Parts: sequence; C-alpha cells; structure tokens
Amino acid sequence: MMQKKIHIVGVGGVGMSAIAQALLDTGEKVSGSDRLFDGGGSSSVLACLARQGVELFPQDGSGIDATTRRVVISSAIEADNPDLLRANTLDLEVEHRSKALKRIVAGRELVAVTGTCGKSSVTAMLGVILEGCGFDPLVVNGAAVTGWDNNGQRVGSVRKGPGIAVIEADESDKSLMIFNPEHAIVTNASADHFDLTETLRLFEDFKCRVKGHLVDGMSDDQAVMSFKPEGLSGNFKLGDRRYFVPVPGLHNLYNALHAVKMALVLGARPASVAAALKEYKGVERRLQLMGRCGDAFVFDDYAHNPEKIGAAWRTLARAFRGGLCCLWRPHGYAPLRKMMTELERTFKVLSRTEDFLILLPVYDAGGCADRSVCSEDLAFKLSSGGVKVEVVAGLEEAEERMREMARDHAVLLCCGARDPGLPELAARLAE
Repeated sequence: MMQKKIHIVGVGGVGMSAIAQALLDTGEKVSGSDRLFDGGGSSSVLACLARQGVELFPQDGSGIDATTRRVVISSAIEADNPDLLRANTLDLEVEHRSKALKRIVAGRELVAVTGTCGKSSVTAMLGVILEGCGFDPLVVNGAAVTGWDNNGQRVGSVRKGPGIAVIEADESDKSLMIFNPEHAIVTNASADHFDLTETLRLFEDFKCRVKGHLVDGMSDDQAVMSFKPEGLSGNFKLGDRRYFVPVPGLHNLYNALHAVKMALVLGARPASVAAALKEYKGVERRLQLMGRCGDAFVFDDYAHNPEKIGAAWRTLARAFRGGLCCLWRPHGYAPLRKMMTELERTFKVLSRTEDFLILLPVYDAGGCADRSVCSEDLAFKLSSGGVKVEVVAGLEEAEERMREMARDHAVLLCCGARDPGLPELAARLAE
C-alpha cells in the first residue's frame, strides 16, 4: 500500500521546516509548499529538505492531491490560501503545527520552553547540555543550532534522539496551550504579540499545565551580581559552581541559567552540565558572528521586537569600541504598527552619536495585510529625535550602504525576522 504524505504549507519557514525535519525523522513521507517558489525563488532550507526527499511545490494547491493524508498549517496561513482551499475541497484533515508537534513528541517525557524572549536560545542550550550529559534528547527548536545540520544535510533546528523531548512552545498564537508538559521553562514576559496583561495571564495559565519541574524566569531570584558578561562570552555562579557561557550578552547569561537549572533538576551532574555548556556554539541568527567586512565585525540576529533589538545592540556596544551600524527590517505591517511607539523609544535610547540605523521596507509576505504603515513613518519619528537613520529601497541598496558604513563603524548588525535575505546579506558582507 502506498504511503500517503503529510503536506506542510509554508514549509520554508523556520517553524514549519522544523516540523518537516522531525516528521522525516519519524519515517513520514513529506511534501510542502512555499511562497518563495511562487516567484521562482528558493532557500538553503528548502534545498536541504529537497535533498531529503521532500517534494516541493508553489503555494497554489498543486501539492495537495489524493496521495495527501493531512495538511499542516501555521497561524500565518490565511483562510483563502490556495493550499488550504484545496485541502478543504478534498475534505482532508488540516491541523495546526502545534498539533503536529504534539503528535511527534507523544509518549515522551516533555520539556517545553516558552517566554517572550530567549526561548530558542534556551531550548538550544538545554538540548546541547542534555546531549553532552548523555540524555540523547529529541529537540525541536525555533532556530537552527550550530553543529546540528550535519554539514547541510539536515535542518539544524531539530536534533534526532530517542530520549527526553525538548521543544520550543510558541506564545505568539497561544498554541503553547495545547501542551501539558512534564516540565517547562518560562523565560520572561513582555508586551510583544499581546499587551503585557494578556501576556502575563497566558503564561500563568500555561504554568498551571506543567506537571513536574518549572523553571520560572519571570520570578527568578538569582542574584544578578553573579553574572559576569565579558566581551563575547560570560559566566555566572549557581550554587558553588561557576558556569562559562561561550556566547555574548547579559541576556544569554539568563538564558544559560534557565537551561542549567532545568538540566540539574532532570538529574544531570553539575560538572557534566558545565562541561557541556562550555561546548555550546550558539544558535543561527542569535548574535551570530558571521565574520568581518573590512575591519568591521558582522553579526546577524533575529531581533524583531524592541526588547530583542535592545539586547543585541547593547551587547555589541559593550563588547566593541567604535560605532555600530544596524540594519533592521520590520517583519510585518501589524507588528510595526503595534510596536511603533516602543520602537521609537528604544532606538532613541540605544543610538549614540557614533551609531547609524538603516531601515528596510516592511517585509511583505502577501495576503490582505493593512499596508497603511511603513518604515518611513518610523524613520521620521527617529530623525526628528536626533537618531541617524535612513530608509533604503531594498537589500541591494542596503548592502551598498553597509559596506560604506564598514569604513567608519566597528560593528555591522543585520537584524529582523522572516526575510531570508537578511542572513544571506550578512553572509555576503562577511565574505
């Protein structure tokens, strides 16, 4: 009997590509569609999936037929998406990615990592620590972990293993509430996809679903005085042991603290935890050092909200003398509109006289978004407040300006979510 396939809509996205990889690891036959194909484009992630046998289609419904068993979508998929319409016509089961993930980890002891910021890094750190301590975990993350891609043969956001499952649970669409994990980490809470009151309520409700150990970063009493960020690394003390963290930033010391605490309560030995954490090589697009452009260091980061932008900017400003040039692209019209006031405040606080901000147009993924807000609106507010800022037309002009800025700035920072062109630009700058 022919094995029927699972079709993933938007398979090139960071969350959906992880689901695809995890399904492949369980022996499922997988197909997928992506809007990049609609315009004849591709990406390294899509190419990696294709090499593993995933059949790829434009997002026009053509990938869904009688050989399809069910269709997986994310909250970003609109009701008039051609793939979704085709699935409904054929009366196929359509499930959210969170339900697909719940199927994948069913029957395993589960650690769910959530929070407004840091969850991808904490998931990666915990996965690396448990791997080093012999737990052989399954990890499904929201970002690729350095060293997990098997030289480009796998999607690096997934680690295959028979042991305990560690997942990043998404708060942006409240899909974390589908899980009843044995253990969980809640990193922090701030206004992002929802206002602070609703965000706090969401995480409190999630905590009630946790059956075992909870590491609650929202009420962590760890003394900040034990945190020592030092250039592009740092360390902290927990109990009578000091843990070295080989990635930069105060925020990464908090991330590592949460991961270490969970590893310890799961039974890992402190010495083994410290040794494993020391080997952590970071997460792609999380203050990832790409190389140099002339004398300027080039970093790539996923930062897409004020808190994450601030963490990246402050870390690099502390670590390097000389100015910082930041390239940022808003990842959607609704987020830009919602965060406009806080973005204005954040950039005004961050920008020093030696710094420069370059804004790209809002990343437009199509659909029926309200396009009545734009990057020029933010630039006007910032320039009137003394921030050195300009808006460029696209990635090509952005690259030209960043290369010019490399002559007078110590650091080039490319940041923003969703647009696959951002990490590609950072890589070209660092060649």
